[in-house]
This record gives sequence, structure tokens and C-alpha cells, in this order.
Amino acid sequence: MKNKNILLLNGPNLNLLGTREVKLYGSMSLKKLIKILKCKCKILKCNLFHLQSNSESKLIDCLHQSKEKIDYIIFNPAAFTHTSIALRDAILAINIPFIEVHISNIHSREKFRSKSKFSDIANGTISGLGVEGYIIALKIALKRLQKNRKN
Repeated sequence: MKNKNILLLNGPNLNLLGTREVKLYGSMSLKKLIKILKCKCKILKCNLFHLQSNSESKLIDCLHQSKEKIDYIIFNPAAFTHTSIALRDAILAINIPFIEVHISNIHSREKFRSKSKFSDIANGTISGLGVEGYIIALKIALKRLQKNRKN
């Protein structure tokens, strides 16, 4: 049985994780978070691929290239959550299940942040649980992939 491939896709400004608005996003760097997730993947017998980009076009290209290579996506669109119809269309076009993740609670922040272009097409949304939300998303993604394999 081959290992499942998970894509972790992070949008704009998440490269500053650990130093940007620490009270809101925490002090863990993106590099450290990726290291933790890769260790979890080793234990859970899956492959983790990661891209963080401040460029909408790079995120879209990554999604397009994921078709038939990736089994599940964990996606934090960051600021694109509220604006990007192009990213929404890209994720619909590739038809790969995904979980939307947000470090902060987008519903308790500014009103414009409470509406997501992705929540209605995501398999689930995790918001406000800090970086732990990524670990939860990873476990859920693998559980869903195992369930689908049995069906």
C-alpha cells in the first residue's frame, strides 16, 4: 500500500509566522511547524509537500500541478481567504478534497475576515486553534483517506 500524499498550502504572509502579530498567530515559525508536521507524517506513513507563497499565481500553479499526484490538501489561504475567486476556481478544477485551516479565529476578527471563499467547498474548516489546527487537519485528512480506501 503506497503512502498518501498530502499538500500543505499556505498563503500570503505566513512566511512571517513566529514574528508577525505574535499575540494573534503565536511564536512558532513556519519552518518549525513544517518540521513538526513532517515528523508526524513519518509516523503516520504519509508524504508531506509544502508551498508557502505570497503570490496567488504560484498557489494556483501548485494546485494545478497537484492533480493526480496529491491525495488531500491542507490549505490556509490566509488573506486570499476573503478575496480569491481564482484560487477557489483552481481548487474546484482539480477536485482534490481539502481542509481549510486558519490559525486565528476569522469569525472573531474584523467583519471583512469572517467570509471565506473556500468554506462552502472545503471538507471542513478549522479556525482559531493556533498552529495545532494543522496537526488536527493532518490527522483528519489521513483518517478520511483511510475510510475512503475501505469503501
